[in-house]
Amino acid sequence: MARSVWPSRAALLALFALSGCGYFERAQRPAWRTNAENACFAEGLVKPSEVIQPLSTIDGPGICGMTRPLKLIALQDGQVQVSKPVTIDCSMTAGLDLWLKEALQPAAMARFGSSIAEIDAFGAYSCRSVDNLAGRPLSEHAFGNAIDVSGFTLADGRKIVVLRDWPKTGTQESAFLHDAQASACERFNTVLAPGSDGYHTNHLHLDLAMHGRTNTGPRRICRPAATAPEPLPPVDALPPAPDVEEPLDVSRAPARAPAMPLALQGGEKAPLAEAYDPNSVPAPVLPMGPSAQLDGSDGAADQDKVGD
Repeated sequence: MARSVWPSRAALLALFALSGCGYFERAQRPAWRTNAENACFAEGLVKPSEVIQPLSTIDGPGICGMTRPLKLIALQDGQVQVSKPVTIDCSMTAGLDLWLKEALQPAAMARFGSSIAEIDAFGAYSCRSVDNLAGRPLSEHAFGNAIDVSGFTLADGRKIVVLRDWPKTGTQESAFLHDAQASACERFNTVLAPGSDGYHTNHLHLDLAMHGRTNTGPRRICRPAATAPEPLPPVDALPPAPDVEEPLDVSRAPARAPAMPLALQGGEKAPLAEAYDPNSVPAPVLPMGPSAQLDGSDGAADQDKVGD
């Protein structure tokens, strides 16, 4: 019995010896990922806070993980919530914050008159293959270097949903989502939107994968090709003012002479004096009829005749 065990022990010793020479060393994450994380913190692009919390190193399974992961709860110093906390790396956190500040918030204010209050996220870190398909390479999600955005919630409560609003035409919501994709393609290395394939019908996939470099910078993948939507006026825009004369502000208008009273003479209207002086004594009203007379009787004599 002892003789049969010895060969097995010898084989195990040989395997351990081979592993010491590197035959069974575990695969390592590319060094550029850790370097990118460290550089992001060194440049102060992200500062830990109550809404951006450092987590312990994630090491595995396999080469999945991050050296300095973050728990992202909100962006813009807490002003823009994430629908659920996600685990993500420093570079993606910085990229999302800048995207919000420079592109999304101005576009939301221009189209809706309201700012973005929340990003609806499907998720970020997940140790899985591309599109969760067997035999595919690891996704950038496996390194916390990606996020899936399914929509946005505005400060006034309105929701913009990729699945519902992207296919529409001539709406502010659809135009805003196309604005978002176009601006994301200028900032992230991979942007996959509805129409890129059957796996992205309900969200925008954003990541900072390394696809190589070109003469003008990192090579970017943007699918489908970003198109600028037709400009739409804001929802609360008023129609242009009609081309009419401004109404006169009577409080600032120059004083006008009052019209001269009309005197009746022989049953006809007397013409209005052309140059009437408002400071002069008003013209008398002449009595009517053939028996009308003017005399110098005083007021008492006139009063006696009332009622004749």
